Amino acid sequence: MSEQRLTLLAVLIDRDERTHSEIVARFERCARDNDEDATLSVRTLRRWIAGDVQTAPRPSQRRVARLFWGYPMADLLAPAPAGLVPAPPTSGAVTAAPVGPTSPTPLAEPLTPTDEPGRSSDPLERQVAMATRRAARFATFAEIDNVGPETIAQLRDDVVHLANAYIHDPLASIMSDLLAEQEAVFQLLEGRQKPTLSRDLYLLAGVVSGLIAKASQDLGRFHEAMTHARTLYVCADNADHQGLRAWARGLQSLIAYWAGRPQEAVRYAQSGVEYAANVTGSVTSWLPALEARAWALMNSPDDANHALGRAADQRAAHRPDDLDAIGGLLAFPQAKQSYYAAGTYVYLDGEHDRAQAEALSALGLFEHGRPEDRSFSDEAGARAELALARVNAGHVDGAKEALAPVLELEPDRRIGGILTSATRVHQALRGRHHAQSPVARHLREEIEAFCRVPAAALPA
Repeated sequence: MSEQRLTLLAVLIDRDERTHSEIVARFERCARDNDEDATLSVRTLRRWIAGDVQTAPRPSQRRVARLFWGYPMADLLAPAPAGLVPAPPTSGAVTAAPVGPTSPTPLAEPLTPTDEPGRSSDPLERQVAMATRRAARFATFAEIDNVGPETIAQLRDDVVHLANAYIHDPLASIMSDLLAEQEAVFQLLEGRQKPTLSRDLYLLAGVVSGLIAKASQDLGRFHEAMTHARTLYVCADNADHQGLRAWARGLQSLIAYWAGRPQEAVRYAQSGVEYAANVTGSVTSWLPALEARAWALMNSPDDANHALGRAADQRAAHRPDDLDAIGGLLAFPQAKQSYYAAGTYVYLDGEHDRAQAEALSALGLFEHGRPEDRSFSDEAGARAELALARVNAGHVDGAKEALAPVLELEPDRRIGGILTSATRVHQALRGRHHAQSPVARHLREEIEAFCRVPAAALPA
């Protein structure tokens, strides 16, 4: 029976006292110190160690590997020479930049008989030695934890901050942090951790993916938004978190709604309700509220009113859960529920007064409620629904007053939902009842000027 020899890299790393995560960190530091654009994950390192390389390492990775371990990549991935680990070759060595303190001294001492595969003359001893080495490698792999409770706690603090910053700050000011946080969590999930910590990481990865999905939607990138929302759902599934599954479906419903696909929005919202059967948080009110707006957009008053009733019932039974504890974009406070009700009634015939009442209620709650619940985009949305209700009721002056604070928003806050809501007011102002109104004409011009410079058009 033949035995496959370890790669040279496996031999070197076997003699290295650092964990795989520490080696990866030092490898990337070596890359930075030598101005190389090279990254490495724990998963990729383990594939290199095993010689299981299906995709050739990038040139920058090969250069850093030679600097870091002192051997060409081809030698590192090849079986270690029998009996002796050769000293690093001097010909062709990279000398353009110093290795610095991040590169370990390459090991060149000879392999002992117990180190070298297959040196024992006794078949049974050789098989035992093989099994022992395999068990040792597995134990090393299984015991490596690239994340601990403190790291999880820090990541959670970061995610809570971003979820709350999302509803208060311009998207441009947090987008790079969102992407960096997603990459950090994804890299940790590619490593090894205890199952309970994996569930925590998947929960955090799901939340961050949801935030990026919402950002994509706010920039008008609906296809990309759905891709990130699906990633959110996969993470929720791996975390086995019913609340996050429900929130994922709600976010997909929201994306479909603003993309102009209300029937799809209804299906996603109804799917989310199924996952929320045993959930007590505010997502249980959000899902039927999403459904109600979509039904109203399709001129289905009975379905819309029924959904609003279910949203109110869920609000009465609401008990905050872990998603509400994160807050920000993951919470659905009463102010936001009133805004959604306004967005429902404004599309139902004869319900303009109720739409105005709900919009005013939302604005009052945003202004006088908890500061952490005050979302600039939802407040702008409530103002746009109030303006639309007043236009439909023939009160153009009142619509202009309601929309004035929205039209004063800086370009970096002019995200997709706000622009769509303003455009709906513009469309209503083009009706024949307002064709000769100077106030309506001036308000249309203001809306057009407002929409010319959206947040999506600003430089990164």
